[in-house]
Amino acid sequence: MSRRETAVVAGGAGFVGSHLCRLLLDGGYEVICLDNFLTGDVRNVAGLDQLGPFRLQPHDITEAVALPETVDVVFHLASPASPVDYLRHPLATLAAGSSGTENLLRLAREKSARFVVASTSEVYGDPLVHPQPETYWGNVNPIGPRSVYDEAKRFAEALTAAHRRTYGTSTAIARIFNTYGPRMRPADGRAVPAFVTQALRGDPVTVAGDGSQTRSLCYVDDLAEGLVLLSAATTPGPVNLGNPHEISMLDLATRVVHMTGSTSPIVFTERPQDDPSLRCPDITRAREELGWKPTTDLSEGLHRTISWFRSRAMAPAPSPTRSPSAISRPVTVSNSVPPSP
Repeated sequence: MSRRETAVVAGGAGFVGSHLCRLLLDGGYEVICLDNFLTGDVRNVAGLDQLGPFRLQPHDITEAVALPETVDVVFHLASPASPVDYLRHPLATLAAGSSGTENLLRLAREKSARFVVASTSEVYGDPLVHPQPETYWGNVNPIGPRSVYDEAKRFAEALTAAHRRTYGTSTAIARIFNTYGPRMRPADGRAVPAFVTQALRGDPVTVAGDGSQTRSLCYVDDLAEGLVLLSAATTPGPVNLGNPHEISMLDLATRVVHMTGSTSPIVFTERPQDDPSLRCPDITRAREELGWKPTTDLSEGLHRTISWFRSRAMAPAPSPTRSPSAISRPVTVSNSVPPSP
């Protein structure tokens, strides 16, 4: 009987990470999920141990990671990813991109594992090239309020490339564009959860600026598939993973109001500093090198997302505890930290 491949998912209790954990389990992997619960939530991975060999381990990746198992692939998704989160936790965001990336690269090197770092379309800043190919170097404000996230990811890319050149580690860089779907946090500051929760409550739907700025929205299941395909390939990237179809924020808000059956008015608010005007990936490389493209239509993805938020609003209030002990046996990991309250 052949051995199951083992995947480590750092940040696996987060929005994207939890969907990736589920997809890996469905694909026959053993999954070790590391998370310090700064922005992750144990409820996102509740029940995954029923799908296959899954362990949830509280751990801060800015401390060294020591695992006794054979590891085949390491996914680095551990970082605050929404503006609300990285503006609230600027130093933790920078640490996740720097020392966190270094510690996970060391783990991958020690285990001779494939390493996949989740970078971001934010490395392109407010782009002067549209759509954005991987060859574009970006237009980033290195000291603006968003720089703690932008520069952390840019440094993580540089560190990943340096390890590949210096040690021959099998590495890959995924540049993730705007992603949405179930398990997003209502108040994380991103457009889809904000619009949906406001519309479901009947509150005004708040659109920044005049709403003409565009985003390209990729459903989370499609993104998780792209990450798995990248882990199984040999390409170092960077590879853009996102949906090449743009929508303006005003059009998105209007669509959400219509799909929820809400009577919420749309109101306009001040636009944040360094908010990109255009955001759209060129996914030629993903198509050619991974055979990947998103397949979930925006209407279908929004329907699933709205249904999840609606069911969440109707569900009983969750228990205040966030301890993973009820769903996971402990595993030895050096310098582990307890979940944040």
